[in-house]
Amino acid sequence: MDFGLFSEHTETLSLENLTPEQFLQIARETATKLGWSISQTSDKGFVAYTTFSMGSWSDGVSIEIIGGLALIKSESSVNQMIEGDKNKENIADFITSFNKTKNAFSYQGMASKIPEIPRSSATPGFVTYSQPPKPKESKIKIFFSFFIPRQDYFITPILVCLNVAIFILMALSGVNVIFPNAESLIPWGANYRPETLDGEWWRLVTNCFLHFGFLHLFMNMFALVYIGLLLETYLGRSRFLMAYLLTGISASVTSLWWHDFSVCAGASGAIFGMSGVFLAMLTTNLIEKSKRKPLLIGVGVFVGYNLLNGINGNIDNAAHIGGLISGLGIGYAYLPSLKRPDELNLKYITIGILAMATFFSTSFVYHQIPDVSVSELSGDYGEYNKGMEKFDVMESMALEVYDLPYDTPKEKMLGEIKSRGLYYWNENINLVSELDKLNLNDRLHYQNKLLIQYCDLRVKSYELWYKTVEEDTDIYKQQMEQYDQQIEQVLLEVEENGKDDS
Repeated sequence: MDFGLFSEHTETLSLENLTPEQFLQIARETATKLGWSISQTSDKGFVAYTTFSMGSWSDGVSIEIIGGLALIKSESSVNQMIEGDKNKENIADFITSFNKTKNAFSYQGMASKIPEIPRSSATPGFVTYSQPPKPKESKIKIFFSFFIPRQDYFITPILVCLNVAIFILMALSGVNVIFPNAESLIPWGANYRPETLDGEWWRLVTNCFLHFGFLHLFMNMFALVYIGLLLETYLGRSRFLMAYLLTGISASVTSLWWHDFSVCAGASGAIFGMSGVFLAMLTTNLIEKSKRKPLLIGVGVFVGYNLLNGINGNIDNAAHIGGLISGLGIGYAYLPSLKRPDELNLKYITIGILAMATFFSTSFVYHQIPDVSVSELSGDYGEYNKGMEKFDVMESMALEVYDLPYDTPKEKMLGEIKSRGLYYWNENINLVSELDKLNLNDRLHYQNKLLIQYCDLRVKSYELWYKTVEEDTDIYKQQMEQYDQQIEQVLLEVEENGKDDS
C-alpha cells in the first residue's frame, strides 16, 4: 500500500510489434473506454485523469514512450491510506483494457476510430481536446471535494456538512469554539441524563451532531470521511445512512446508561458503529481477499487506538463500545442483501427489521435507566446541587472585589479584600468539604477536589493582593500571575470533568 499525500506507482509495458504511434492510438482509445479524461498529449505520450477519488480526475495517469517500452505512471493527489492501492489498480485496469482493445481493433482502422486532436498553440509539441485541459487538482480543491456529494460518496459529505453547519451556528450564537463548557451544549441537544430521560429522547440523535470545540469536530469529521470513503461505496446510500443513524442511537443509549451527570456529545459513537459494520464485512469473503488484510489492519488499528485512548481523559468510551457492538451486528445483518444486490426487497426488509430492532431495544434500555431528574436529585444529589448553588453565590460575592474602582481608598480596599474576598473563598472551601461527605459518584468527588484547589488558589492570590495594597508595592505581581495561570488551568479541568465527548 502506498502512503503519503501524493502517491504514485509506475510500471513498464513492452511495445512488442507495435509502433509508438499505434501504441498511443490504442492507449488513448483505452483511456476513453475507461472513462478517463485525456488532458494533454504529444508524439511521445499523454496524460489522462481518472473519474474516481477525492474529486473528478484527481488521479493522473501518464503514458510515455521511451525506446521500445511504454512507461505508465499513476499518481494520486489524495492520501493512499484512504484509497488503498488505487494507483496499482489504475495501471492494472489500463493494461487489461489495453490488451482487449488491441485485440479488438486492426491497426489500419484504428486511426479512423479515434477523433483528430487539434494542436494547442499554448504548449508546443502537445495537443489537447477542444475542451480546455483539466489541470491536476490543487490541494484546496481536493479539500473542498470532501464536502461535495457524488455517486459513491453521497451521504458522507452531507453528514459532514451538517455537523459543520451546526458547529458554525453554535459559534455564531456565542458558544466557545475552542473550549465550550458543557452547559452551553445542553440547549443544543447534548445527551444529559436529567434532560434526556425527562421526555427529551430526541437528544439521543441530536448529540451525535454536536462537538466540544473545533479540534473535537475536526478529528471526528476526518474519521467520518475516512470510513465513509471506504464503506459507502460498498453499502450504498440507504444502508450507509441507516447504519450511521442506528449505531449513533445505540451509542447514545449506552452512554446514557453508563453516565449519570455527564454531558455527552460527538459523532464518534456513530463512527465507531460504521467501523463495526466494516469489520463485520472484512471477516467474510464479501470483499476481495487481497484487499481485506490492509483494510482490516487499518480499521482495527483505528478502533483499538481510540478505545485505548478513551481510557484516559474525558472520552465517552461507553458510546464508542455501544456503537461498535451495534455496528458489528448491523454489518452481519447486511451480508445477505449485499451478496444479492439485485434483490431490492431483501435490502429494504433488512433495513426495516434493523430499524425496528434498534427502536425496541433502545426503548427498553431507555425506560430501564434510573431517572436522575427525579430519584437521584431528590437525595444526596439534590442536596449537592443546592450546595453548588450556594457556592456560585459566594463565588460571585468574592469576585465582586475586582469591580471596585481603581481609586478606591486603601483602607476600604483592604477591608473588602479581607471581609468579602478572603471570607467567601474560605467559606466555599468549608462548604465543598462538607458536600464531599455526601454519597456521590466519583466524578463529583473529583470535581469537589478541583473546587477546593480552585478556592485555595484564590485565597493565596487574594492574600498577595492584600499585601500589594498594604505595602504599596508590585513585588508580588509575578507570583500573582502564576496563581492566575494555575486558576485558569483548574477551571479548565472543572469544565472538562463536567463533559464527555464522543
